[in-house]
Amino acid sequence: MAPGGSWNRRLVTAGGAAAALGAGWFAFRRPPGGGYAFPSGDARTLRRGNGAEPETLDPHKLAGQWEDFITGDRLVGLMHQDARGRPVPSACESVARSADGLTITFKLRDHVWSDGVPVTAEDYVYAFRRIANPKTAAQYVAMLYPIVGMEKAASGDAPPEEIGVRALDSRTLEVKILHQMPYFAEFFMHQTTYAVPRHVVEKHGDAWMKPGNIAVNGPFILKEWIPNDHILLEKNPRFYDAANVAFDRVYYYPTEDTLAAFRRFRAGDLDLVYKGVPLSQVPLLRKTVPGILQIAPMLACYFLSVNQARAPFNDMRVRRALALGIDRETLVEKVVRAGQRAAYGIVPDGMPDYPYTAHLDFKSLPMAARRDQARALLTEAGFRPARPLSFDMVCYNKPEWKLTMVALQEMWREIGVQMRILPTDSQILYARLRKHDFAVASAGWVADYADPKNYLFLFQTSNKELNYGSYSSAKFDSLVDRSDMIREADERARILSAAEQTLMDDIGVIPLYDDVTRDIVSPQVKGWIANPTNFNRSRYLSLDRSIRSL
Repeated sequence: MAPGGSWNRRLVTAGGAAAALGAGWFAFRRPPGGGYAFPSGDARTLRRGNGAEPETLDPHKLAGQWEDFITGDRLVGLMHQDARGRPVPSACESVARSADGLTITFKLRDHVWSDGVPVTAEDYVYAFRRIANPKTAAQYVAMLYPIVGMEKAASGDAPPEEIGVRALDSRTLEVKILHQMPYFAEFFMHQTTYAVPRHVVEKHGDAWMKPGNIAVNGPFILKEWIPNDHILLEKNPRFYDAANVAFDRVYYYPTEDTLAAFRRFRAGDLDLVYKGVPLSQVPLLRKTVPGILQIAPMLACYFLSVNQARAPFNDMRVRRALALGIDRETLVEKVVRAGQRAAYGIVPDGMPDYPYTAHLDFKSLPMAARRDQARALLTEAGFRPARPLSFDMVCYNKPEWKLTMVALQEMWREIGVQMRILPTDSQILYARLRKHDFAVASAGWVADYADPKNYLFLFQTSNKELNYGSYSSAKFDSLVDRSDMIREADERARILSAAEQTLMDDIGVIPLYDDVTRDIVSPQVKGWIANPTNFNRSRYLSLDRSIRSL
């Protein structure tokens, strides 16, 4: 097959077939008089499709956004998302920073856990020490390494009691950090910084999260969890802003299968679904029922993790050949087709105050030349037609990802690579990623805070859990660490860009595309605001069941 040959036509055919199939399954049946009918009924109950089944709802152990959606409806941090996903004081009523920016003092709001026990600064001290303790096995503890003593404690080199967090009195919390954090407000919005009720955790241990045991300081209480069926939250009457919470109940349903989720939405069983539109259906729905689509740019990047602890992927020639062989423009224009942007760097386009553009150095090279270079690199690395590079790809078990993987399979076949597709549920996929139990795998990252550091810290040598591909570079680590010491914003951004360029030059990760929100939201849902991190907390939403059609 000649370079640039028929694989591209096969992708177009596959996409067309999926669209035709979707048109048959999902064509909206318009009732007499036009429009699409939505259900009437209970306006005090919200039903959310939430992607994957949670592995945990413990804020110190979870790592997936689909888990944080539920947890952040039950617990509020010192800072928390407002209706637009931006940080605002929540469990605290005020925050002050020292002149050098290295001491942050929070004055807690006068509020209580759902069992009536006051929330105190000691609860926060206990929580930070809990997540610092290696016995907690927190997946995300590296996020907190800017706190004094946190990395040493998490590594077992110092007791958790030595971290830089203390209670000055029952409602005053002091946190000491190692360096200035321009993103500190969003940092303290993250679930790793949530308090947990010390009196409940010490009484029930790991069972503190079970319905009947749990106490929360947020708008909803966990009432029921039926695995792989639903999670039911009920309104917390002791929440400090309960008067402005519209719902008595919120159901969360696992909706990993976007085709089935969309059918449930059509049937009126769900009010909204997180990333609930099969990618192949986006053009059709934009044309037929655009009112239900919520598509906006996200600070999110999908990428391939290549396990550099395994041969032959410890050979940069192999990693570079795989990166060269991907036609990202065709991927976003012919396969995913929802407005995603081809990614040649790991920090998504649109990152605030980040004018520099690090990228794979072959970005401007034509695909034919990329494929020639990829074949030459594979030959140099010892692979031949009789002995091709062959491996398993662990990927999301979703219809759109299966189509994406077929596309990659065809692209890599053009350079003499054989890839087998192993679709895997998100929960299992991320467990394998954290254990480095894969050769090549799909992965993604949605910004925890709007700063390039949130993407680059993933690849630091010290980040054992989240550095899936075991990338390690002294130069990269040094640049990221150096950026922490720089106060001038442009200079800091320049150094972070140099770190990102180092990562790209090493092919430490293979970026695919920057994502978009792809939620389906009933017009009955009020208060939904598309935003770059895709957080829409239930406390800010309401339902108008009088809206019956589009």
